[in-house]
Amino acid sequence: MLFCIFPENKWRLSLDIETKILSDLDEKLREITVIGFERPELIRVVSKVESDWSSEVAYSYHILFTFAHVFHMRKRKVLSDNEWIGLLRWMKSAFEQGTINEIWKSKIEMEKWFDPAFQEFIDKELIPLRKK
Repeated sequence: MLFCIFPENKWRLSLDIETKILSDLDEKLREITVIGFERPELIRVVSKVESDWSSEVAYSYHILFTFAHVFHMRKRKVLSDNEWIGLLRWMKSAFEQGTINEIWKSKIEMEKWFDPAFQEFIDKELIPLRKK
């Protein structure tokens, strides 16, 4: 209970609790995604839209949920500058070298699954980097 004694540590405790909650939530989303991979027929529970999703599109959702988690952890100042730079490089590389850029633009229903701040981050920070 040292955090109660030192007021400057109160913020850190709050951040630690928030980080734990967000990490737990992220783990739940990962579990849901894994179940969706293993049993695609269960996706209808959250979306009745018939789709021709390939495993590549489903995997892209999983990657994008991970990117969103990283983005929000950065916004909450949980990640150090060095950690953020490394993860940002990874995200940029994925959009430059992989098919996730095209999938984001054509297959992902971003307004249904991702918050506006994350959408803006992708559209302004990652997509413009794509080499023409």
